[in-house]
Amino acid sequence: MDWFLEPLQFNFIVRALAAAIIVGVICSVLGTYVVLRGMAFFGDALAHTILPGVVVAYLLGLPLAIGALITGILAALGIGALTERGALKEDTAIGVVFAGMFALGIALLSMSSRYTVDLAHFLFGNLLGVSQTDLLWTLGLGALVLITIFLFYKEFLLISFDPMLATTLRLPTTFLRYLLLVLIAITIVTALQVVGIALMLAMFVTPAATASLLTRRLPTMMAVSAFIGAFSGVVGVYASFHLNVASGAAVVLIATLIFLLVFLLAPGSGLAWRRA
Repeated sequence: MDWFLEPLQFNFIVRALAAAIIVGVICSVLGTYVVLRGMAFFGDALAHTILPGVVVAYLLGLPLAIGALITGILAALGIGALTERGALKEDTAIGVVFAGMFALGIALLSMSSRYTVDLAHFLFGNLLGVSQTDLLWTLGLGALVLITIFLFYKEFLLISFDPMLATTLRLPTTFLRYLLLVLIAITIVTALQVVGIALMLAMFVTPAATASLLTRRLPTMMAVSAFIGAFSGVVGVYASFHLNVASGAAVVLIATLIFLLVFLLAPGSGLAWRRA
């Protein structure tokens, strides 16, 4: 039991575990909508668009999460506006905003001589460096996302599976679409410290994709996805501590391993079962 109890003697490990569980649950629950609606590219692109906000906040001496949150929401709303009424295809608008914002972030990074030390962990995550303030930010924003999903569960379900019926029922589909984009932006900010920009997409897609192989009911899919996300976070923290590997990468690798096992061995739908 020493391998399990030893890390808990350190406060930074306890904070890392708490952050990993919170982020694992939030990303995985919202990730079910991302997977069902085919928005994986949007999530990846939006994760990169927050880079200039992080850099500007750093240069101005502001909390980095504030810069990331503002930029992420603006980018999400911008993509929504560009695709409104079919002005541009969604993947085209995402590509334009993604490339422009990420290039701006890189340009701003080059203005800071210390960016490799101070901002590199936002690209690749620094789970073991989560502070008490970071944890409170993660908890607050995560609670906001989960409460919103709970309040608009039926509406999000309808626009995800039958948008034509949602329009017929006169639901505010445009508002709901923008709200979902904003929730994705907020969730990205909560996960920024844990897995970083480069690995953000995995936390949205991998647990939800794994859950989709096990069940077709959305509530069950959310619950299974949340469990996988939280479990991956906890095991990833322990792997990072004992094996001295990057924390964000460890979390993502555990989630990917679970996906591969389910893809191969899931009863009825796994590759091995189908071939048998």
